Formats: sequence, C-alpha cells, structure tokens
Amino acid sequence: MNITPQSNVGQIVAENYRYAGVFRAAGIDFCCKGNHSIQHACEQSNLNVDDLIAQLKEVEATPAQTEEQDYNSWPLDLLADYIEKTHHRYVRHRIEEITPYLDKIMRVHGGRHPELVDINELFSESAKELVEHMDKEESGLFPQIRKLVDSKKGSAQDSSSVEVPIASMHHDHDAVGERFHKMSVLSDKYTPPPDACNTYMVTYSLLKEFEDDLFRHIHLENNILFPKSIVLEQDLNSAAPVA
Repeated sequence: MNITPQSNVGQIVAENYRYAGVFRAAGIDFCCKGNHSIQHACEQSNLNVDDLIAQLKEVEATPAQTEEQDYNSWPLDLLADYIEKTHHRYVRHRIEEITPYLDKIMRVHGGRHPELVDINELFSESAKELVEHMDKEESGLFPQIRKLVDSKKGSAQDSSSVEVPIASMHHDHDAVGERFHKMSVLSDKYTPPPDACNTYMVTYSLLKEFEDDLFRHIHLENNILFPKSIVLEQDLNSAAPVA
C-alpha cells in the first residue's frame, strides 16, 4: 500500500486494521474522526509525519501474527450482519456486566478517587445512547442497506435514502467517542491506582476491552459500511431509468 502524507487515516485502517495500533499509540482517532489525511492528523497532534509513516510501513513489512479479516472486501449485507451479531451483542452484554461493577467501586472508592463519579456518569450516558443507537441501526439503517444490496442483485429498489440516517449515526459515534476519550483521560488510560481492589482492576480491564471493541465497531461502520453504502446507493440511482 502506498502511504503518503495525503493518505486518508480511516481508509488506511479500512485496508488493514493492523495500522490501527500505530494511530492509537499516537493518539490519533481513526474511527470517529478518521476522515482526514495523515498530514492533518500529525499537525493536530504535533507529530512528525515522516516518523508516523515510517511506523506504518514497518507494520506493513512485519508479518502478521494472526490473520486479520479483510472486512473491506465483504459484501455490505454480510458486514452489517457481522456488526449486529458480534459487536452489538458484545456491547449489550458488557453493559450489563460493567454497570454494577462501576457502581460498586464508585461507592467504595469514590471518596479517595472522585474521578470515578465522572467515569460512572459518562459510561451510564454512553450505555443508554449506545443501546438506542444500535436499536435504530437494527430496525432502520441496516435493513435499508440490505435492501440496497438486494437492489444491486436485481430486486426492487427501496425509495428511502441511507444518507440521512448515516449522518445521524456519525453524530452518535462522535458523541460516544468523546465520552470514552474523557473516561480514558480520567482513568489514565484505565490504569488502576495502587490501592485498587480486585473489582476495581477488573472494572478498568473491562472498560479498556469495551473501548477497544467499540473503536473497532465504529471503524467498521464509519470507514467501510457507511461510505460504501452511500456509493452503492448513488450508483443504483445513476443507473436507474429516468421516468
């Protein structure tokens, strides 16, 4: 892959998710705000663009330890099914697990670690909005995307557009991404303090895992599923006979 300062961050990760680790370590958002060039991202973060590109090329030259799925090549209906069955289920399950843990450590340790009050509130707000967000995708947007795929196969095309609901999903992603950024800062990247009990350590470990899964989840939608769905709809509209 030819990586230059003008290469798009989100598209690079869409081509190979292994690049995500470089951007994450550099503090560059590749999912919620991934629609910008490497040059722009480095300028915003006061990073040397040549150094970052060298790190990306090093990843490219290093054999992968495990095979990464080429989600960018998947049919859109398959990708929507995967996101729903894998990431949506994970989010709902982990919310039920993390919520009581966070409540408990806030009550027990909140006096010495007041940041837990803010982390608990931020997670609670994120959990509520994520469930509503996934419900909207599962009942509205994803079925629309599946209809677009069916239209490409020759079935009747749905008249509703995906662009408006996708814009709404992007807004939701930005909001939850900002909340998790705040949680990461408040928790020093989910690092338990020296006096942390086992529940405290488990909770922070779960939060870090949740964030990692969420960013991959958002990446699959923002950088692959959504833009390709818009392009497919535009192609179908341009190919439709004029009445």
